[in-house]
Amino acid sequence: MKRFAFALAMVLGLALVGCQKAPEKAADNATENATAAEVKTLVNGIDGGGFPPYAYVDKEGKTVGFDVEAIEWIGKKMGFKVAHQPVEWSAIIPALEAKKIDMICSGMSATAERAQRVNFSDPYYQVTQVLVVKGDNKATLEQMLTTGKKIGVQRGTVTAKYLEELSKKPGMKFTLVQYDSTDLSMQDLPVGRIDGSGMDNTIAKDVLKKDQNLKVVGTFDAEPENYGYAVRKDDAELLAKINEGLKLLMADPYWQELKKKYDIE
Repeated sequence: MKRFAFALAMVLGLALVGCQKAPEKAADNATENATAAEVKTLVNGIDGGGFPPYAYVDKEGKTVGFDVEAIEWIGKKMGFKVAHQPVEWSAIIPALEAKKIDMICSGMSATAERAQRVNFSDPYYQVTQVLVVKGDNKATLEQMLTTGKKIGVQRGTVTAKYLEELSKKPGMKFTLVQYDSTDLSMQDLPVGRIDGSGMDNTIAKDVLKKDQNLKVVGTFDAEPENYGYAVRKDDAELLAKINEGLKLLMADPYWQELKKKYDIE
C-alpha cells in the first residue's frame, strides 16, 4: 500500500512539473511566432514588359535582374521580405499610390516630374538616352529625326517624354510610335515597321548583346538621368530603410558582383 501511495505521489509530482513547464514552452512559441510576424513582405513593382538587365521575368518564369537582387539583399539586411509584381510601366506610379505595390525598384529615372508624386531613394546609377537602329542604316542621328522616319519608344518612359517634346520643335520631322515595352519595339525594328528605337543606354547595351545586327546611332541631347527606388510620399520609414540598405550594399563586395553579373558598368 505504501509502495502504491509513493508511486502515485511520483506520478502526480511529474504531472505538476510538466504543467509548470508547458507555459514556458508556449511562451517561447508565441515569441517565435511574433518574431516571424514582424518580418513583412513588401511588394516591388517591376516593368510588366520586362526591363533587362534591371528587372524582368526569365524563360523559367523567375523574376531576375540587377534591381531584383539588390532590393532582396537590402530587404534581408533591413528586416523585410520582397515579392515582385509586374505592372504596366505607364501605370506603375498610380499602382504605387493606390497601395497595390509598396515600392518601385526597376530601373526608374528619378525625374523632377515623378518626384512630385513619389519619393526617391539616393541615386545608384546614371543613364543617357540613345537611338538604336539596324546595323546597315547609314543615316546620322540628325537625319533620323528630320527626314520622316518612324521612331519607336516605350510609353511612360523618360525617353518617350523627351521624344514627344522634341517632335514639336522646328525642323524635327519624325513619327513617334509608342509601345508597351522596349522588347516590342525591338521586334518591329528588324522587320522595318519602325526605323529606330529610343531607350536608356543601359537597355541598349543589353539589346545589342542579343542582336549584333543592331547599333546605337547616337545619344540624344538630353540631361543624364539618375536611377532611384521609389516609395509613396508618406512612407518615410521605408525610404529610410532603403537608403540605409543601399548604402550598405554599395559598400559591400556584392555590389561589384552584381554590376559584373548584369554588365552595367
